[in-house]
Amino acid sequence: MTLRNLLCLFAVLIAMAVSGAPVMAQATDGAAENPRAATGGAQTLQDILARQNGQTVDNAFRSTATGDPDHAAGIAGQLGTLGGVSDSETWRAIRFGSADTTVSARGPAANVLVQDGGMWWLEFRKGPLMTYGGYTLLATLVALVLFYLLRGRIRIDGERTGTTVLRFKAVERFAHWLMAGSFILLGLTGLSQLFGRFLLIPLIGKEAFAPVAIAGKWVHNNFAWAFMIALIMVFVLWVVENIPNKTDLKWLAVGGGLFSKGVHPPAKKFNAGQKIIFWSVIVLGVSISVSGLSLLFPFQMPMFAATFEKLNALGLPGLVGMAPLPEVLAPHQEMQFAQLWHSIVAIVFIAIILAHIYLGSVGMEGAFDAMGSGEVEAQWAREHHGLWYDEVTGKAEPDKTPAE
Repeated sequence: MTLRNLLCLFAVLIAMAVSGAPVMAQATDGAAENPRAATGGAQTLQDILARQNGQTVDNAFRSTATGDPDHAAGIAGQLGTLGGVSDSETWRAIRFGSADTTVSARGPAANVLVQDGGMWWLEFRKGPLMTYGGYTLLATLVALVLFYLLRGRIRIDGERTGTTVLRFKAVERFAHWLMAGSFILLGLTGLSQLFGRFLLIPLIGKEAFAPVAIAGKWVHNNFAWAFMIALIMVFVLWVVENIPNKTDLKWLAVGGGLFSKGVHPPAKKFNAGQKIIFWSVIVLGVSISVSGLSLLFPFQMPMFAATFEKLNALGLPGLVGMAPLPEVLAPHQEMQFAQLWHSIVAIVFIAIILAHIYLGSVGMEGAFDAMGSGEVEAQWAREHHGLWYDEVTGKAEPDKTPAE
């Protein structure tokens, strides 16, 4: 090293020694006022650790750091043609939806180039939703098999009479089978869309799964209308007879006789168990239909931003230790919430209907005839719907309530 270089190095060390204390003090003060001063405004280690621990990190320090064209260098100056926005700031503005973008498409939300909330939806969809949803359906099937092995088929206890009673008219059976058929198609295609990538592709390959997925999507979108029409028909036809009454308490007290042979509690046209199924179908059916319509028409029928606003106003998130729910959602976020809700409701719905299918077919002798031919064995009607049987055959005791 030359003498000149040594002298320069010595001069630099002296300058650092003389000015070091004030500079360090200023840096410390700046860090206290701005925790990201040491990173130049970028995220810190604390931000990264908090995000990894699932904590909410305020992204304002990044979402607003998108450059300032007003401070750009002149066009004749160094780097002047780049303006006052760097590449990283441009992509940050695109990510947080503040970029001034121009796109050829003119549809709603077409200028949203990066949807920042998609990863949590994907992780939840392929994680908890698939895991617990799959276990729920599997547990339902196992429970029904065990029930059949332990209880066996519920037989008609008394002697068959050879006569039948009209239980459901043609229009009632049409509404039921329209709902049943469309529900089965919707359930199968919906499950293939949810589990197909992880279960079917390893079995049949991507090439075979592609047309299955496309056809399933078409069936799901179009047969949904048949389900909604049937839902309205079923509600209009049966709502009056599914209003709960005190007779239902007696039925529930003995479990409807499902767990004991020879036990037949009184019931009208629909017993308490069937009423539970009915109202489950109506409530879940309406919910799954609304979320399905939101998925079909995401820009015309957003449903979650308004719902979250009402929940926040009631203070419900705070009651369970949650932060306020987001009240401003992009169309993509609306679709993500709708898809998750649609899937969760569908899994619960399918589990309930599996139990209904079991009891209406192999689980109970004579039950299928009610929706098959519409005619049921008189003895079956006496045992399972005694009060209704007396009404339709004219054997019911007259109402002794004095007229006013």
